[in-house]
Amino acid sequence: MESSNPHLFFVFVLLGSSFVVSQRPQQQTTASQQRTTRGDMQMGGKVAKFGIFSPAVYAAKFALGSDKLNKLRGKGISLHSQAIGDFCTWSGAYHLRTRLIKKAKTNGDILGFLV
Repeated sequence: MESSNPHLFFVFVLLGSSFVVSQRPQQQTTASQQRTTRGDMQMGGKVAKFGIFSPAVYAAKFALGSDKLNKLRGKGISLHSQAIGDFCTWSGAYHLRTRLIKKAKTNGDILGFLV
């Protein structure tokens, strides 16, 4: 059975070319190849991300100083962890407490609270 449109073959080849490209191995970057960008700081051995709340954190660091900001940040993290623990106890899902606290830390990093 012959195709009525000879250009149909080229359409299939062009559409299929993205599949071939996606089969290439991805280039792996190592820690030595990564570089920090403006606004990235070390936090707990990892580079903190610059998020939407990062300018407010920098302003608080300038206004309060690093020591006072770290004490305030520690108090906030402690209160939040306690609230997560209370919620897990109340809901009967205390086994999820550690996962929820780790998720809160990840979200705080993404939003820029940990710069």
